[in-house]
Amino acid sequence: MKTNVQEIKFVHYKMLKNKIKINKIDILSFIIIIFAFSLDRLSKIYVISLITNNQSELFINDYLNITLNWNRGIAFGLLSFDATTIYHLISILILTIIIYLIYLMVKSNAYGKILFALIIGGATGNLYDRLTYFAVPDFIDFHVKSFHWFTFNFADIFISIGIILMIINEFFMRKKI
Repeated sequence: MKTNVQEIKFVHYKMLKNKIKINKIDILSFIIIIFAFSLDRLSKIYVISLITNNQSELFINDYLNITLNWNRGIAFGLLSFDATTIYHLISILILTIIIYLIYLMVKSNAYGKILFALIIGGATGNLYDRLTYFAVPDFIDFHVKSFHWFTFNFADIFISIGIILMIINEFFMRKKI
């Protein structure tokens, strides 16, 4: 009995196709991650170049300034340490969390995939900066008169939107992610 090589290839292709199913939402999630990461990177490159060349902050209006702050900690400057060992351990922890979020995204429904993609896109942008600059450049300074909110960047916006939508989903919409 002869076996046809083309038949074997076709059977292997069908088996592989049945194991790996990529939906439109998976592609959309990937695009969201790339978009969030790219927008974050481009904005940081632009602001770093603009601020370092002008040597000052930019006043947009009475509520918004563009000023460059280097954040060596995690969210909103918490856990800022000068010790490199602790800094690297925090970076490894962030990488581990991103990998876990990718796992959760793969297991989620369509709505959850989008929310996790927003968070992953922002988190990878900030992790990239931690590994490249050993700090995260924050530059959006929102304020009302003398009260200044924490300085943040686009990655922080994507992470915050994803988390806020997850909280709203959990408490009000009750969709299982």
